[in-house]
Amino acid sequence: MAKISGRRLAAAAITAALVVTGAATASASAAEAGDAPMFGLYGLDGSGNAYTYVPQGDGTLSARVQFETGMTNLKFVGLVDNDADNLADGRWQLGTSGNIYYYEGNSPAKKIGYGWDIYNTVVSVGQFGGAEGGDLLARDNKGDVYLYLGYGDGTVTKRLKVGYGWDIYTQIAGNGDLDGDGKGDLVARDKSGVLWLYKGTGDQKAPYAKRTKIGSGWNQYNTLFAAGDLNMDGRTDLVARNAKGELYLYAGTGNAAAPYKPKALIGTSGWNTYRLFF
Repeated sequence: MAKISGRRLAAAAITAALVVTGAATASASAAEAGDAPMFGLYGLDGSGNAYTYVPQGDGTLSARVQFETGMTNLKFVGLVDNDADNLADGRWQLGTSGNIYYYEGNSPAKKIGYGWDIYNTVVSVGQFGGAEGGDLLARDNKGDVYLYLGYGDGTVTKRLKVGYGWDIYTQIAGNGDLDGDGKGDLVARDKSGVLWLYKGTGDQKAPYAKRTKIGSGWNQYNTLFAAGDLNMDGRTDLVARNAKGELYLYAGTGNAAAPYKPKALIGTSGWNTYRLFF
């Protein structure tokens, strides 16, 4: 049973935090150059319980609030902003059956596709291909990458093949602008632990530029997730979890040459309880 009150509480708390900290002004200014979603952070545990953590304006997170129950047999959950106000309008859920659904508010779930069990990775990448709504990027077992452009109502276009050879990556993350050019970007970690930046182009036929190296040593983490703006400075951040269950924030800089600040510990233990972040 959905706990819609949790979603409303999270949205209200994020809005209130923006006003209280004065980050709303900073975010509006940054949005002129880029896009920093303010979704908060959600975790889904192995029992199907989802919780939300509200940003406090300094990179830390609130105590968790239950968002929903019964979210079992899922391969992917992704929030999406369809109207470019940097707040989540709905979410996609991909089940182990290969069916993908869109949820928005109190409306019934909308089935938007089937056969998606061919993909081992799906990422909600924001407005990546220049379409009206948020988009989805999916990788199959061969390493081919496909882009699904969003219509703005949770439905998506037929897939467009935009890459191959991506089976070299163990983590792919992206939901926002990392370099301040107003286009959504991606980061991907390879098997040797090197993290790479793919700058977005806004062109659906070739949505990202040639990769550039961010840094090495990222194999210390078992999960990387682009959670939008968690410290409310108007820039897109990255969250990383290690095997001990510690959670780290890599705050965005807006500079493609060095897109993240040094890591900051935001969760000391227990974060291994979550099998998915969204």
